[in-house]
Amino acid sequence: MISIEAPDTPLGERRLSKLKWRCRRGLLENDLFIARFFERHESRMTERQAQAMETLMDLSDHDLMDLFMRRTEPDPAWADADVVELLRLLRV
Repeated sequence: MISIEAPDTPLGERRLSKLKWRCRRGLLENDLFIARFFERHESRMTERQAQAMETLMDLSDHDLMDLFMRRTEPDPAWADADVVELLRLLRV
């Protein structure tokens, strides 16, 4: 979970490994978006971004795909600025 004192702390190897396992999805298309994100950003990933990813991983596969494909936008009721920023990075 996110550290209140240091949300911008880089992820350790173990935390990153657990997060990657948590991000495995049932739809190959979702896995492709997520794998590309990790290829580009895992070396710089922070606790803040990890918590945002956890929030996205709570969604169903189809809801997540709709967000990745820009068919929908995140609901402000559950998506804070960190989730919106992470989604932007995932969509690139």
